[in-house]
Amino acid sequence: MIKKWYFYASLIVIITFLSLGFKPFNLETKPWFLIEKTDGSEYLFPSKEEDDYPVEKKVNVVFTEKRLISFKEAVAFKESQGKYRLVNSLGYMGKYQFGSKALRAVGVHNNKAFLKDPALQEKAFIALLSKNKWILRNEIEKYEGKIISGVEITESGILAAAHLGGAGSVKNFFKNRGNRHFRDAYGTSLKSYMKAFAGYDLSRIEADSDATIHDQI
Repeated sequence: MIKKWYFYASLIVIITFLSLGFKPFNLETKPWFLIEKTDGSEYLFPSKEEDDYPVEKKVNVVFTEKRLISFKEAVAFKESQGKYRLVNSLGYMGKYQFGSKALRAVGVHNNKAFLKDPALQEKAFIALLSKNKWILRNEIEKYEGKIISGVEITESGILAAAHLGGAGSVKNFFKNRGNRHFRDAYGTSLKSYMKAFAGYDLSRIEADSDATIHDQI
């Protein structure tokens, strides 16, 4: 009798334990899939929100919206695979492959310091976008949304092409209705950049003829 009592008591305990183990519970759902804590702060990677990415955090993420931050990283990957200290065979430097002339235009006068300073490279890229957006403001207004030589023209495509070959080359592209083949020293065409970087929202970039690194926060 006592053995039976122990058996049934043990069985009840086991059943109760197992039922608690399968009790439904609520999980707090988060967008995307990874949370990292840095200095007590919490960030989501990847995220649709540009502000979710801390400047000091170097991560490889997949951007799902065509915004400024995704445009920057897409151009950087194409230019240098995102390597801040890369110098190519023609002397173009950094994550966005700046030439000395472009650097001087945005207020950078020390190439070595530029290569060692990621934050400076980011400022230089934004400054050059602002300057080119002003130089090419008429072309953007006139041709955006049109098809030229088989390419749909967008503001971001124009600015990417200007980064590749200079604003003057982009003006000549439109002057010739895309019928002449404008390429850089490695054979990369302006048309390919206009296609590859089309449709990004660069409305946050202000057109500024005098833009320099000193204007960037």
